[in-house]
Amino acid sequence: MTEQQLSLFDDLGYYEGVDVEYKGARGGLPRDLWETYSAFANTDGGTLWLGITQRNGKLDVHGVTEAEKLVADFWNTINNRGKVSRNLLTTSSVGIVAVDDKPGHAVIRIDVPRAGRRERPVFIGSDPFHGSFRRNYEGDYRCRDDEVRRMFADQAEEPPDARILKGFSLDDLDTDSIRQFRNRFASRDPNHPWHREDDSGLLVKLQAWRRDRASGIEGLTAAGLLMFGKLEAIRAPEAIPGFHLDYRERLADDPAVRWTDRLTLDGTWEGNLLQFYQRVILKLGSGPGIKAPFQTDAEGYRLSGGPVHEALQEALVNALIHADYSGQGGIVIDRYPNRFEFSNPGTLLVSREQILHGGVSECRNKSLQLMFQMLGVGDKAGSGIDKIRQSWAAEHWQSPSFKETMRPDRVLLTLPMVSMLPEGTVEELRVRFGDAFEQLDRHEVQVVVAAALEGEVSNQRLQEILPLHRVDITKLLQGLVRKNLLVPEGFGRWTRYALPGQIEPEANGGRSEANGESLLSNGECSPANGESLLANGESWTVDGELVERVRSSQRAPTELVEQAILSLCSESFRTLSELTQALNRSPKRLRNAYLPALVARGALELRFPGQATHPDQAYRTVIQGISDT
Repeated sequence: MTEQQLSLFDDLGYYEGVDVEYKGARGGLPRDLWETYSAFANTDGGTLWLGITQRNGKLDVHGVTEAEKLVADFWNTINNRGKVSRNLLTTSSVGIVAVDDKPGHAVIRIDVPRAGRRERPVFIGSDPFHGSFRRNYEGDYRCRDDEVRRMFADQAEEPPDARILKGFSLDDLDTDSIRQFRNRFASRDPNHPWHREDDSGLLVKLQAWRRDRASGIEGLTAAGLLMFGKLEAIRAPEAIPGFHLDYRERLADDPAVRWTDRLTLDGTWEGNLLQFYQRVILKLGSGPGIKAPFQTDAEGYRLSGGPVHEALQEALVNALIHADYSGQGGIVIDRYPNRFEFSNPGTLLVSREQILHGGVSECRNKSLQLMFQMLGVGDKAGSGIDKIRQSWAAEHWQSPSFKETMRPDRVLLTLPMVSMLPEGTVEELRVRFGDAFEQLDRHEVQVVVAAALEGEVSNQRLQEILPLHRVDITKLLQGLVRKNLLVPEGFGRWTRYALPGQIEPEANGGRSEANGESLLSNGECSPANGESLLANGESWTVDGELVERVRSSQRAPTELVEQAILSLCSESFRTLSELTQALNRSPKRLRNAYLPALVARGALELRFPGQATHPDQAYRTVIQGISDT
């Protein structure tokens, strides 16, 4: 079972861009191995290495002497349903790699895939509410009961929007919305046989009204209420009490103007999904960055548009049909002069790799998907991300990025309208690197330019930009390091690459304290974990425990530092000096590595856009789309 003796560090490089965990295993299988197995399976997969420890940013590859026995013990445990709920692995998932300079020693590699939605939660022991774990930037954590319940809900064959709502009737629907849907449906497909149905019959065909064959109960479904309902009925405690829709345009040069246009549930329109879609799709079709506005018919309905229009339409519908409406924060769409952001509650139902490759259809709300398909949108063939990426690539814009966050569970899709290869940046790199830059191929040029624009890049981010496998991206990055065009930092998932001079050691100064509490530069104490800064019921908090963990650590993973920055900036604009003191980091490090990357990804906004060196420059979090009230 021993694999060919490769250079172990070359083998470790294969796993760059995925989550990696190192465990010692000198005394046998580590007890916390199974927590990590559960966390990997319930999040986005990862690789466990037994016989390696990580200290102070360096790997100690000590290996183990009885690798075959440990592997046998591993298989015995993972196949014991009393100890682990599900075995996701195959024989090829576990391997033994010899340690070159230590005869008789080997390390064990365990590849854990992301569990499918019908397989989650994967838990240890017999109680899923006690034995389910997930993975965040800090490591493994035990899931809360509500997280476990949502995983079970996603596992169910019956989609959440198919739920029959007891006590609701056709009187809870907006007749104008049904009429408008009919008109749009007829305009798209005038010969469809469903046009012969009356309103009640059409609602049945659309799965807005259904009868449960087992119980005989029939009634309005959650999908029907979401699509056509009256707002007070949608928000009833028995339906979707946390329902929220918000579209915001932030196109003003004046930082004091928080938005130039906003569409939210303010009582001036019937706040269901159809009305929101009709209004927002028209707003998305014109304005900065859109070469040709949408054309509309006499009733204001959008006619056909170009690839960018189709991509924006796909992104909007994706957010509406994939959302977990029992989650927090609602649907939030933010528009900036140089990007669009689509944010919805819930988790991804398939892996990032499946989303990027397309062709896999896993929709949380299948009845809503059917309704939008009748309007000609919401492709059933996959997530739609591939179509969006192709449209963006045709414009030579930076590749769309999507991010999955936890607590609260949300998915954020960002569509930047920024050149993939800005002439000014390319010219600066030519001057800086000379012939070395001129000799790069097109993929290498994209990587170096992305590192310049975003401050740093990772294998995972480049998977969104390049049509390459992560292994090929690792080789490409290693080649750029050998050419002295990039400098690496970290291992595995945490590996980041920046231009030479952008990465420097963290500050190792003392801690500023008063009465035992860490201080922000404005004299405020960092809030306790979970203390909300928002008053409108949305979910975004300053995590004082997270900030303190970063502050007290000489070296912390990039993602952890970024989360601390976003947490500190969630309430209001923060200056560089405030962030420097709050996080105990050097201003140069924050200015060169973290802040530009967060701004480029749309996670932070500038108080003075277009004036990067303004003496009063400051940063505010916008990544979740819920930082405004």
